[in-house]
Amino acid sequence: MTEAVSRPTLEAVAARAGVSRATVSRVVNGGGGVREPLAERVRRAVDELGYVPNQAARSLVTRRHDAVAVVVAEPETRVFADPFFGLQLRGISKELTAHDNQLVLLLTEGRDDHVRVARYLAGGHVDGALVFSLHLDDPLPGLIQGAGVPTVFGGRPGWSDGTHGPVFVDSDNRGGARDAVRHLLGLDRTRIAHITGPLDQTSAVDRRDGYRDVTQDADPQLVAEGDFTSAGGERAMRELLDRRPDLDAVFAANDLSASGALRVLRASGRRVPEDVAVVGFDDMLPVAEQTDPPLTTIRQDIEEMGRLMARLLLSGPDRSDQDENAAGAPSGVVLPTTLVRRASA
Repeated sequence: MTEAVSRPTLEAVAARAGVSRATVSRVVNGGGGVREPLAERVRRAVDELGYVPNQAARSLVTRRHDAVAVVVAEPETRVFADPFFGLQLRGISKELTAHDNQLVLLLTEGRDDHVRVARYLAGGHVDGALVFSLHLDDPLPGLIQGAGVPTVFGGRPGWSDGTHGPVFVDSDNRGGARDAVRHLLGLDRTRIAHITGPLDQTSAVDRRDGYRDVTQDADPQLVAEGDFTSAGGERAMRELLDRRPDLDAVFAANDLSASGALRVLRASGRRVPEDVAVVGFDDMLPVAEQTDPPLTTIRQDIEEMGRLMARLLLSGPDRSDQDENAAGAPSGVVLPTTLVRRASA
């Protein structure tokens, strides 16, 4: 039988460093009032013994859990099938890891899960929440606000004007959409269709509005609603070809929708870009570089969005509190987008 190895204790660290137990506790829990030479002796003893603080006890002292909830308002099947979520979670995870924080992933399969998530957040298990992929009629924001935890949102919340209210990180969805359509106009395309995302999300609405900004007189038959999935892009593309078989360009609201549209165009005998030029949105390399042909798209830095969300939350409650933003201080960070040209347009 293997003999159990006992974990180093706070008392053992104190004995090694030649200080009191209280001094060790203050150092390992981030408290003040310890002279630097003594603190250095404690840190050296911690390293030599391999001491790991008891997280439960530490939480009682510091009232911090070094854990952040990431709430994705989508079902599991969508989250793990869409590379967008993986990129954003990677950015969040990198930033949290750099600050020795744990990521707690919470998914919502349906409305019944919203109360469960709010109850978990209100239970004091985490120090804050990062929330993204909200829908316009989603009750989650109100429930989370009631839980009283600092929160940063991914994407512009539907109730925010970008100058007051909740802290959020977003991309310039409307400006990026305008750039996509202007690029197609520059290729002498005159019948430009648009496959939207789900119009209960602000990112999809902003991209549709950017399309409309540039094509103010466009035939409404040139717009079909998608759902940010490849299958949704296929359905919308078939609908568009049935309505307007003479279309000569497509701006899809994301790369997955564009990939579905490309498959339908190829199956219908349309050459891309000779007959129909296609532009997406996201620049997710696992998608954009693997389509046939490779996809011209609008790049948003998805991973950096995740890192910035976590950075804002960790920077302090004054930056992420929903109710106490300084009057007139911007609460939204909007990152720029860029056009990436490949073979599809």
